[in-house]
Amino acid sequence: MAATPTMLVRSVRVRSEPALTAPHSRLPSSAGWVALGAIAVLVLAGLGLRLPTHAALSIAAAVVAIAAAALMVRSDGVLVFGYAVLATAGVGVLGNETSSNIGWFSLCVVAACCVYVGGPWIGLAYWAGTITLFGIEWTFLERDAGWGAWMAGVTFTALAAHQVRQQRYLVAQLRAAQAGLAQRSRAEERNRIARELHDVIAHSLTVSLLHVTSARLAVEHDPSDAARALTEAERLGRESLDELRAAVGMLRQDGDPRDDARGDARDQAAAPMPGADALPALADRFRTAGADVELSVDGDLRRLPATAGLAVYRIAQEALTNAAKHAPGTLVQVRLIVGPASVRLTVESAGRPVRGAGSGLDNPDPGMGLGLVSMRERAELLGGGCTAGPGGRGWIVSATLPLDVRRRGAAAS
Repeated sequence: MAATPTMLVRSVRVRSEPALTAPHSRLPSSAGWVALGAIAVLVLAGLGLRLPTHAALSIAAAVVAIAAAALMVRSDGVLVFGYAVLATAGVGVLGNETSSNIGWFSLCVVAACCVYVGGPWIGLAYWAGTITLFGIEWTFLERDAGWGAWMAGVTFTALAAHQVRQQRYLVAQLRAAQAGLAQRSRAEERNRIARELHDVIAHSLTVSLLHVTSARLAVEHDPSDAARALTEAERLGRESLDELRAAVGMLRQDGDPRDDARGDARDQAAAPMPGADALPALADRFRTAGADVELSVDGDLRRLPATAGLAVYRIAQEALTNAAKHAPGTLVQVRLIVGPASVRLTVESAGRPVRGAGSGLDNPDPGMGLGLVSMRERAELLGGGCTAGPGGRGWIVSATLPLDVRRRGAAAS
């Protein structure tokens, strides 16, 4: 079965994004090659300063350091720490008892890799081990202030890598938040479209069917009355089609070149949506279709903002449509009261939804039409509320909307 506009409301659900945790990921490929190249160059430079003394041991230490570094830049998590320790051991053999050996500089690069990939705790463990190594060299093997410079260098690069990692994490959080907002915006827009389509189509079909039924019953006994009913149904169909085009046209962006090719799309989009001042015409439309509708308005409708006026109109439209479907021929009373801070709409009839009658709006039965859900959503989006349930002579729909923009924003948030 093809999806109807009301099905869109049920199909849209906004899913919350899972909380991000700091990633233990590998280095990006380009960064890994740069880090490995830097370590290799520094280790080879240190090897050149070490030769020809202990040539075999020094070459072996350089090979171990470079090989461990190559594995480190391609690893993640705890493995990074293990390969970093192995690379540090090789560099320690090359620069043993010599603070001026440039090979020690490679440990700054190794420390940055540990922090960036492994995270703060692995980075802290490596930093503590490296500082301990430098402290032993300074205290027991060569009393040279140069060891203090290496301590400062490793500390600085570790902190810098931590900042880069944090920035990367914050950027990932920001992108996830943006994606969530975009998804939520799309869902809200789809729900808004579904509400407009449901209200326009359900109302026009219901009233048109009333006219067609009236024409069918009168075609044999009063052809003129049947013709009048069919003419009214045709007029209503054209009017509803224009309203539907206006609702869809609101979705088009200004400046879309396709609008120029399609003629009056922008003019239709700019057409004003109905407001509370259109309630008398709405009541007359149902009366001409054979419904018994009484409308009373208390207060100045000009005080209603456009958004509140549209919500009042759509809620009344949906309530009258439901009454026409479920309680045809009974009296429907529509009362609108514009107070100092809010507007209250009440629609009372002798009918009620076929299923889920006792559930109201808080727990709508899955089998019910989504008109009641649409009314509730319209009211809640403006910071108000809408209820529907048994009462009075049968069924009462009651909606209250605040008039103050700031109060609406505070309530909605």
